[in-house]
Amino acid sequence: MESARLAVFAPVDSTARVEAVIRRLTDAIALGLLADGEQLPSEAELAGQLGVSTVTLREALMALRQQGMVETRRGRGGGSFVRLPSDLDLGSLLRGYAVEELRDLGDHYAAIAGAAARLAAQRALPSDLAPLLRSLDEMAGADWDGRLRRLDGRFHVEIAAASQSARLTQEEIRLQADIGPLLWLSRDEHHEMAKRNLFDQHRAIVEAIRAGEGDQARELAERHVLDAVDHLIELRLRLQE
Repeated sequence: MESARLAVFAPVDSTARVEAVIRRLTDAIALGLLADGEQLPSEAELAGQLGVSTVTLREALMALRQQGMVETRRGRGGGSFVRLPSDLDLGSLLRGYAVEELRDLGDHYAAIAGAAARLAAQRALPSDLAPLLRSLDEMAGADWDGRLRRLDGRFHVEIAAASQSARLTQEEIRLQADIGPLLWLSRDEHHEMAKRNLFDQHRAIVEAIRAGEGDQARELAERHVLDAVDHLIELRLRLQE
């Protein structure tokens, strides 16, 4: 997951820097790229990595503390520590999206996921494949809960990281935070085959990447996203009835 973490701590965009830092760290925490209880780098180090002033960073950390996503401890061994948020009310979140918005967001996400998978097949090193295989193993043994959802998000970010594109990785992180939890609603947690199908789809994408089959990896990644979006839209339409 090292490449994904490098993308988390890459310099933020020069506009609206406080908001950009908040968004970057919020997405990374929500996806589990920064673990619950993990200590963040010192303010000076983190500000340098993100390319912002310490004043900007402190404003962002203050906002994250107010949201309950960061805890600051004083004294020896103190610093800023990650706090994993409680699970969202995904049903209420879904009601905030029109069907047209979900379809458009899904098309955009499928394009990003497909491009990342294709480039990963062309560029991935053995060290890039190791996190993907580890995530597959962890997902196989995880219960159908928030942890499995976060592992799923991490898996897709690791594919983007394997593409060796920092921009694609950052966009994947943003989209996973935006639509990843919603796509999880399309999974039938009461059906054991749903977990098996999810695992098989992930395994097929990894095997295509490992074999260097860029077109196949892209097609599998796009279909994986679009199938989930189709089910999500069906769910959204049922909420209107």
